[in-house]
Amino acid sequence: MTEHETQPTAPRDRAHGGTDDDAVRDTAAQDTVQDNGAQVSTGSETATASEAAIPELVIISGMSGAGRSTAAKCLEDLGWFVVDNLPPALIPTMVELGARSQGNVARIAVVVDVRGRRFFDNLRESLADLEAKNVTRRIVFLESSDEALVRRFESVRRPHPLQGDGRIVDGIAAERELLRELRGDADLVIDTSSLNVHELRAKMDAQFAGEEEPELRATVMSFGFKYGLPVDADLVADMRFLPNPHWVPELRPYTGLNEEVAAYVFNQPGAKEFLDRYAELLRLIAAGYRREGKRYVTIAIGCTGGKHRSVAMSEKLAARLAAEGVETVVVHRDMGRE
Repeated sequence: MTEHETQPTAPRDRAHGGTDDDAVRDTAAQDTVQDNGAQVSTGSETATASEAAIPELVIISGMSGAGRSTAAKCLEDLGWFVVDNLPPALIPTMVELGARSQGNVARIAVVVDVRGRRFFDNLRESLADLEAKNVTRRIVFLESSDEALVRRFESVRRPHPLQGDGRIVDGIAAERELLRELRGDADLVIDTSSLNVHELRAKMDAQFAGEEEPELRATVMSFGFKYGLPVDADLVADMRFLPNPHWVPELRPYTGLNEEVAAYVFNQPGAKEFLDRYAELLRLIAAGYRREGKRYVTIAIGCTGGKHRSVAMSEKLAARLAAEGVETVVVHRDMGRE
């Protein structure tokens, strides 16, 4: 069970220019490497962080194929800074760098893959170091039955990372033995033998989703059909049923951000009705997305050139979503291309 989806977006941020729901399989046996695209520079910093600034830490481990990447992806969607395959000896350093971020990295999740005795010894030393520094940390261990793990590896036709020249069950047995002590130290053990991706995400949400976390994040993107459909759009709406301000000489130079252009667009028959009904439809869709564990949605609003109608409608729709508690980003992909 693995996932092959961005840092949380700031509410009502606006960008000009170009701007992910990942495909998942319920029975994938290969944990994937996540790239946060983060760059951390230590430079010559000498500032020390107070105890209150030390990030919260979660260590995700467990059996290969039991869903480590899915669990990590869930935390990433909840706003955690996720690092995959970080050598255990570097975990205290990662926490220290987070403490220096002035609150920008308040929660760190590290995925560790224990495949050798020396690796495990390094992890044990790091955990002792964290405890000595009073770092709040939790260990999440993903467990699964031998039968379920065998099915998952066979379904993707990949060997177990520890099986060598033997069988899949040999690799599973070797890994289970290596992880026995870590499993005993775990704060949370989740058995994924009979869970699908959505059920595992729900369990992680129940443990880690705080009340302050937005349930859904939306990107509302205006675009011009003549420049092509946005490849990352989940939903597309066409504003070309409204009269084009381009043909009004005094409005042509302006964009949908202009009050007069926006007033012209929403004074046209059907404009306000569309906004009301589309917002109502999005409430229905958003409820389904939440049930399915989807936390990001890109809503594309198009017109001919992406300058007038789509821009005005995107702004109004984003404001409506934000008012209903959806964390929203507005992107005007093609505005200014003419």
